Amino acid sequence: MYHKTKKQVHSLLHPELGNNRSVKILNGFIIILIILNVAAVMLETVDSIYREYETFFRIFDLVSVIIFTVEYVLRVWSSNHDPRYAHFLHGRLRYMLSAGALIDLLAFLPFYIHVFAGLDLRVLRILRLLRFLRLFRLTAFMKSTQLVKNVFKTRANDLKLSLVLILFLIIIAACLVFFSEHRVQPEIFSSIPATLWWSVMTVTTVGYGDMIPITVPGKIFTSLISVMGLAIFALPAGIITAGFLEETRKLKKGKAAVCPHCGKPMEEHGHAAD
Repeated sequence: MYHKTKKQVHSLLHPELGNNRSVKILNGFIIILIILNVAAVMLETVDSIYREYETFFRIFDLVSVIIFTVEYVLRVWSSNHDPRYAHFLHGRLRYMLSAGALIDLLAFLPFYIHVFAGLDLRVLRILRLLRFLRLFRLTAFMKSTQLVKNVFKTRANDLKLSLVLILFLIIIAACLVFFSEHRVQPEIFSSIPATLWWSVMTVTTVGYGDMIPITVPGKIFTSLISVMGLAIFALPAGIITAGFLEETRKLKKGKAAVCPHCGKPMEEHGHAAD
């Protein structure tokens, strides 16, 4: 009975493990609660709204903290159902130190720090902004999140290479424009590190206009760098798009009929019978 209950709780809190009605209802409720919490944090910054509905905000925060606390405790309790955290003590400690569990904890921890420790109002306001971390908890309740994780995991090397190319372009662009503009604008292009700001803004095509080359070589370099920036920044987008297409194809293949006994595709059994 104990292990069966733990398994059910674990499945309820991990939508990727089940797709029944109970899982959908619970996940839908948590998702709505998280979205409402983020909306509440944003509305609290409007003084007129906060003063009028201060009691409501406090009650809503208290109820949310209780729900998130219970959910966190249940997650920790049922975590050793996962083979990765199998040990009853060490396994749970490992789970509590995982990125997802830490985000869950930080989402409601400031409330308890304020209640038990008491904090200066300015410090409390800063800590209360940690409630925005609840938004990241949406990833635990959306199956599509696993798709995104797989894309970045399988394409990690390609993305690292594109990032290196972007960094090279930014550094080279800063060096070229610094040597072109420093003599004419020593206060604006004072050093290569200072010129890196201009380089980032130009390569990303943002161009705030606070640092503008005025020499002919500087303008030529700027034109070339802007065009190259468009091409270089298209690389990660293409890599991620290709990754999504590949993962989508894998998901479609995974939906093929599977033998309930051996787990192999039914097509293989068909060929064997022939």
